[in-house]
Amino acid sequence: MEPSAQFCPNPMCSARGQTGLGNIAIHDRKRQRYRCKHCKQTFSARRGTLFEGLRKPSELIVIVVTRLSFGCPVQAIVQAFDLDERTVASWRDRAGSQCQRVHQAVVEQGRLDLVHVQADEIRVKARGMVAWMGLSLMVSTRLWLGGVVSASRDTSLADRLLRQVRACCQTACDILICTDGWAAYVGSITRAFREKVKRTAGRGRAHLEIWSGLHIGTVIKHTVHHRLTQVVRQMSHGSLEQAMRLLQRSGGGQMLNTSYIERESGTMRERLATLTRKCRHAAQRLQALETGMYLIGSTYNFCCFHGEREPSLYR
Repeated sequence: MEPSAQFCPNPMCSARGQTGLGNIAIHDRKRQRYRCKHCKQTFSARRGTLFEGLRKPSELIVIVVTRLSFGCPVQAIVQAFDLDERTVASWRDRAGSQCQRVHQAVVEQGRLDLVHVQADEIRVKARGMVAWMGLSLMVSTRLWLGGVVSASRDTSLADRLLRQVRACCQTACDILICTDGWAAYVGSITRAFREKVKRTAGRGRAHLEIWSGLHIGTVIKHTVHHRLTQVVRQMSHGSLEQAMRLLQRSGGGQMLNTSYIERESGTMRERLATLTRKCRHAAQRLQALETGMYLIGSTYNFCCFHGEREPSLYR
């Protein structure tokens, strides 16, 4: 136990959220509790973590969550560790919610020069319903920028996804966003990447102007009998010449493509057991899909090394 690295979580304490003040002392080593000298309240060393309130050994919880984050089905973990299915599902949801908070605190801070982003959505077959999961990726670093889950593939899904991308991006920087041919993307991107600009002095309403450095590339794939016959690459907004410069700068290939986000979608399907196309453990709730998505995405971002190999085909 290290008191100097802790802070008081009491909202009414004057030292809340501050470290290094010398106000935190060890209250009980056996129960792993600290005590604040200012407000006289005690708190657990697990406060604000996945392990808060859980009595199972931390090592077991880490093993179970690790297996979940690499595609092991809940039913297999239940049989292997003699746990209740609801317990494993609860740990998955706890871990996913914690990963979502970490993602918002670390990634969605508006400090990234994204340069080149790809977005896509995948169809999820759940129990008694069909859901959609939207994903986005920063190509140059392979950073997963976030995702959303929705019961329908509509404009709201695209709007929420692009607002997440906007929350990660620096203001008014040059950026290329590549998507598939879904018509909702273009409007959602332009709505997310615009700023209020006052054109006249004095009173009056500010205008919303789209970023001058925004470029949108669309990759449309035509199929016949489930076989690819033609790929159309076009600019839906911005300059093709500038888009090519951003593409070269990000190392994302020689032409407009969505290969990297498709590879990320494959990783998500591989590691999130409920996304398996034919299985007996399909998701029943959208929340389970969302927490599982953040668990896989945060593991992908912070626990795995990624090579910058270019895909052989840019489809």
